[in-house]
Amino acid sequence: MSESKYESKITSAACPAAQIYRVLSNMQNLERVKDLIPKDKIQEMEVEPDRVRLKVDGLGQKISIAIVDRIENDTIKFGAEGIPLDAHFWIQLKELNPTDTRIKLTVKADIPFMFKMMVEKKLQQGLDQAAEMLAQFPYGQWGDLRFEI
Repeated sequence: MSESKYESKITSAACPAAQIYRVLSNMQNLERVKDLIPKDKIQEMEVEPDRVRLKVDGLGQKISIAIVDRIENDTIKFGAEGIPLDAHFWIQLKELNPTDTRIKLTVKADIPFMFKMMVEKKLQQGLDQAAEMLAQFPYGQWGDLRFEI
């Protein structure tokens, strides 16, 4: 296996980096969007400020995604446990001005060579879609959040 790195396209959110960071750096905020997650894909979701545990259709076991590092208003790094490969990913924020914050997602994973060709295109598409979704998210409507770590 060799470690591969995948980066999303850079997207733009129309709000300050601090507003995005406040929402994304506390995994308990997933509770507010839980109803948007397809029930046939994800079950048994348990959410804590730094970790989410869930059962993903097709894996047959619970996985855990945890925040492993934060750089305020800049970067949120995540690690995954319970998946059949070593993977880390992070969200990077770069505020150009209060109404333009750039977002980029990066994944590093040890993908076995024989699977690499099968997953690369889907992984890239998924990263780009996730970056686009994060850029369009209504962070301003979440002004009542309590930031607790």
